[in-house]
Amino acid sequence: MNNNFLICDMETGVCGTADDAVMEMIDLNPKKKVDLYYVTDPICSHCWALEPTLRRFKEQYGHYFNFQTVMGGLLEKWGFEPVDPANGIYGPADVAGHWREVGEQTRMPIDGSLMVENPVQSSFPPSRVFKVIQQRHDDELAFEYIRRARETLFAFNQNIGERQVMIDIVNGLGLDGEAIVHESEEQTGEQLLHEDFSLAGKLGARGFPTIVMVNEENTGVKVVGSRSLNYYVSALSQVLNGEEPKAGQLPSLSKLLEQEKLLFAKEIEVMYDVNPSDLPSFVENELAPGTFEEKELLGEKYVVKA
Repeated sequence: MNNNFLICDMETGVCGTADDAVMEMIDLNPKKKVDLYYVTDPICSHCWALEPTLRRFKEQYGHYFNFQTVMGGLLEKWGFEPVDPANGIYGPADVAGHWREVGEQTRMPIDGSLMVENPVQSSFPPSRVFKVIQQRHDDELAFEYIRRARETLFAFNQNIGERQVMIDIVNGLGLDGEAIVHESEEQTGEQLLHEDFSLAGKLGARGFPTIVMVNEENTGVKVVGSRSLNYYVSALSQVLNGEEPKAGQLPSLSKLLEQEKLLFAKEIEVMYDVNPSDLPSFVENELAPGTFEEKELLGEKYVVKA
């Protein structure tokens, strides 16, 4: 037994072996080794489809990386030239069918009829709002704005390029929507957005979603498109020089719903490895009566915080 721990020094006021330094800085949260850049756009349908997997990846492995969202600039405006001829998209009406297909395949519901009746003319306005929130507050709150904007557009079929819709979304975050949207329309918003475009270019992101992970040696891995959780974990392992990332504990469904306010069935299934047939009983067991409401949209169940 080491009896030094029983020795109390009257000068230092320490029981046990004292170091020379009376006061020193310590770090109980070691510096994260990886910078993760998520290059995206508010109207990117495959980014909407990625949300269940990306949320779980952040929850379980976020202790390894610093997360930064970067706007990529998917649509400045519609013109005479085709925007995405590879996917048959020559004008806004062509987007509707493509979005519906993505929604049906991934079970992250997308209406899409808006793009025929009242199309989003540019993804730049909601992207500028994102940048102002990110600069004035933080990346997490700005990321929540993007989530609410995508819900509004894809699931609830509203035009997130319209000024009042953007104001309402920002107000829903507890911020001053009028002030933030106004600032986004000024030179500051444009400058911030183009800084992101420059960063996206340096990261080599030409399609969305793109995730780039960079380690302390400034080497990294780029993952393009919506991929599986294992794919992102494998990429993280590569930038950690072969270290196998250890998964952190998942939040309870009640805590997650408190945080997210709305979760689609696919998001709960992916987060907790729940089979679709087992989802009703899982939700009933995890959430207290009166704390949530079950609803349905485009054939998909979702829960909202009561």
